[in-house]
Amino acid sequence: MSKEINNNTMSASEAILREQRLIRREKILSNPNLIIGAVTFVLIVLAALIIPALSDVDPNAMVVSDRLKGPSAQHLFGTDSFGRDLFIRVLYGARVSLMVGCSVSLLSCLIGTVIGIYASYFKILDQILMRICEGLIAIPGVLLAIALMAALGASNLNVIIALTIVYTPSVARVVRSSALVTRGQSFVEAAKVQGASSSRILWKLILPNVISPLTVQASFIFAQAIMSEASLSFLGAGIPAPDASWGNILQESKAVLGKAPWTVIFPGLAVILCVLSLNLLGDGLRDYLDPRTGRKK
Repeated sequence: MSKEINNNTMSASEAILREQRLIRREKILSNPNLIIGAVTFVLIVLAALIIPALSDVDPNAMVVSDRLKGPSAQHLFGTDSFGRDLFIRVLYGARVSLMVGCSVSLLSCLIGTVIGIYASYFKILDQILMRICEGLIAIPGVLLAIALMAALGASNLNVIIALTIVYTPSVARVVRSSALVTRGQSFVEAAKVQGASSSRILWKLILPNVISPLTVQASFIFAQAIMSEASLSFLGAGIPAPDASWGNILQESKAVLGKAPWTVIFPGLAVILCVLSLNLLGDGLRDYLDPRTGRKK
């Protein structure tokens, strides 16, 4: 008799798991933003990692005789004013932009989560930390990043540090808002009554409930960081030359825009495509992780 009950329990649980998997699959398939954004972004990442590794072309190798050549079978995106292969430089620039975007997104989410969670639970820290965050948010992001780069100096690491400082306050505000909602829930109050420590409440009960909005925010910060890095490099305050980055390529190409428009078109399209894919991915994640989406449909 007990075996039959166990078998019935297992079959019921398996049926529930299958139904949940079907619901998740249907929700993904009915979310074109998530699919298109994810597929496009994965293709960009694979192209940036694989093609330069298989190619023996040096992105900084200058061939004066090939300068400003148009797109061809030998040079898919043409060449720049120094005769460098633009296709390879755009792919190496993708590596730099993806590295900066990923690092900034991870660091800002990590630091912002710590700030936001503690600010939501301790009133004294809330008054101190959130006033600092609001002061940083009041400064336009590009201006703050330029000021930080002027103080730190131009390098890949300093770009990551500057942009992390720029985007951490916005993450902290998102996490704090979600954490405040969770803090007022009955299960948190019950944990307090039972004598649970502040650390356990913060990291075991509140943190899991801010993961969904934090994931969506991370995808948007990834895209914003790529745009900001390109802007800083274009202004000469970002990735130092001759390292290839999308901003550097655009900055070098502005002088020959009339003669060689492909030197601006292809890196510009790369920036647009990458940022658009991340924005679509963020929108898709927001719809997928929002429990109200399934109810509306």
